Amino acid sequence: MHTREEKIQAFGRLLDIMDTLRVKCPWNAAQTMDTIRPMTEEEVYELSDTILSGDRQGTAKEIGDLLYHMVFYACIGEEEGAFDIADSINKVCDKMVFRHPHVFGPEAGKATSAKEIADTWELVKAKEKGGNKTVMSGIPKAMPAMLKALSMQEKARGCGFDWEKKEDVWAKVQEEYQEVADAVAQASPEHTEEEFGDLLFAVINAARLYGVDPEAALSRSAEKFRRRFTYLEEQTLRKGRKLTDMTLAEMDAIWDEGKARGL
Repeated sequence: MHTREEKIQAFGRLLDIMDTLRVKCPWNAAQTMDTIRPMTEEEVYELSDTILSGDRQGTAKEIGDLLYHMVFYACIGEEEGAFDIADSINKVCDKMVFRHPHVFGPEAGKATSAKEIADTWELVKAKEKGGNKTVMSGIPKAMPAMLKALSMQEKARGCGFDWEKKEDVWAKVQEEYQEVADAVAQASPEHTEEEFGDLLFAVINAARLYGVDPEAALSRSAEKFRRRFTYLEEQTLRKGRKLTDMTLAEMDAIWDEGKARGL
């Protein structure tokens, strides 16, 4: 591992490279915050992939890519006279010091548990000067729906609004499931969509309560489906047939064969 001085030097090198690229590289010079934003979103997902796969060297690389984007935004902010990277770093440092009174404040050294910190996190955040006016206002509307739901549930928990016993959530899941069935029976498309949303929200809540990342869980299920469907396609082609020419029973048989192979 590197020393603190080496880490600071590496960060300084990145700042120097960014300054040089903004002057000497036409592509870098032409970029704005708006043009970089979509690429940043892609980098976040690439980082997530490496974490889920346990690829630590890949994670190191993707952290670097994402850090490059953060420095890029700060460089543009500095050119606009709005802020620079030091402002960004100092803001997050001030925020973390404020949000951890049990470490940096008058309560420093006071014994506390991770659960106690998590349970009061949103209440501490609400005291910040210039913070969000409401607990939910800090959640971007453009955030993917599953992550948005999970974030809302976590923020509610941070204010003490949560199930007393995690087992109680299943009654809510069953209730929402029945409401979906009722909406389908009524043949009301708009109401059916609403109830499906409520059911998904309840299932995500259940996953959270049981320590399961719903995004990771669904992603793994999707990849499992990809493997088995690809096996179905490959086996069908080997037999000189097309999926569209097969019966559902025939496809199910090959699907089960792939499943038995551990796909």
